[in-house]
Amino acid sequence: MAGDWKDRLGVVFSTNPDFKFESESTEEAQTLPAQKQNLRVQLDKKKRAGKSVTLITGFVGTDADLNALGKMLKTKCGVGGTAKDGEILIQGDFVIRVMDILTKEGYKVKKIGG
Repeated sequence: MAGDWKDRLGVVFSTNPDFKFESESTEEAQTLPAQKQNLRVQLDKKKRAGKSVTLITGFVGTDADLNALGKMLKTKCGVGGTAKDGEILIQGDFVIRVMDILTKEGYKVKKIGG
């Protein structure tokens, strides 16, 4: 395995001859079906130079599924955005439209804030 040593950085040497290094498996969570997702939609202006973004949080699943949902929302709203770390950002104030789209797709949606 090339690069295997990088997984062991910071590990102290063991004198136990039977020691086997076990790396933590970072297995992604299984994507919940749309009906079991509890998504929260809010308008966010913090740390964005006064620009508004629609923030969708609470997604449980793989990054690929998160990106697919983000792409679908960006396409239907006709704007840019990003999907990472379990959050989807849609540029602009699209809270109502995003809630309608997600509800039609079968997601449980709750509006947070004003």
